[in-house]
Amino acid sequence: MIDRPELAAFLRQRRESLQPEDIGLPRGQRRRTQGLRREEVAELCHMSTDYYARLERGTGPAPSAQMIASIAQGLHLSLDERDYVFRLAGHTPPMRGASSEHVSPGLLRIMDRLHDTPAEVLSELGETLRQTPLGVALTGDASLRTGPNRSLGYRWFTDPAAQQSYPAQERALLSRAYASGLREIVTRRGPDSTAARLSAELLEVSEEFRILWAKREVGVQPPESKRFLHPTAGMLQLNCQTLLDPEQAHRLLVYTAVPGSDSHAKLELLAVVGTQVLS
Repeated sequence: MIDRPELAAFLRQRRESLQPEDIGLPRGQRRRTQGLRREEVAELCHMSTDYYARLERGTGPAPSAQMIASIAQGLHLSLDERDYVFRLAGHTPPMRGASSEHVSPGLLRIMDRLHDTPAEVLSELGETLRQTPLGVALTGDASLRTGPNRSLGYRWFTDPAAQQSYPAQERALLSRAYASGLREIVTRRGPDSTAARLSAELLEVSEEFRILWAKREVGVQPPESKRFLHPTAGMLQLNCQTLLDPEQAHRLLVYTAVPGSDSHAKLELLAVVGTQVLS
């Protein structure tokens, strides 16, 4: 059963405890609201302001589990707080660990400060869970991908477009790295895991994957410096810094270019035009 009064009170208290700078917004001189405004939280949660306001008032329809998950991320809730909100809304909390898509508040706070930098949060299977705007411009909008295609390793062996975003001379090493990484995850998570299901499907549909899987390579690493063949910006050479959240097995990847380089100039241009076609 949904506990509307407690759900409303908890959401209101968490909204009031969040500050604009916590989510990368300027405070402004005329701000009188304690914490964030309802419309700011609604935007973070990808819902209408009216819907969110009704939740804080304890009215309106019971929110779905998907809506509660979006609210938990928008309000930067910890795992314990997320589970609490799920139970208040009458839902069973999602599982924790590697299968969870709930990005930790710490990683979100870093992401919120990276407006001018391409960055993304990945699951251990290479599913993009969060992107900065420049991350979308660099690697594409991950929210449009569904099913197994959310995993970069899966797309690598099933969608030719995935490999075309990387230089031809590096694709063989990247193929080995993705096959090697998936083998390690299957061993870690077991035969009933999502990783095991992905590997079984890839064995059926990809000859390249079957050949690499049979070699049983482990520990193959991709190049430290990543090169992207962007469809409009051309070749970009970027360094990739990684921050690991071991509890959720999530990785925050931040891409940077050497100041003054050609790639740095292209990133600055992408920051201006976003996902528009470059002229």
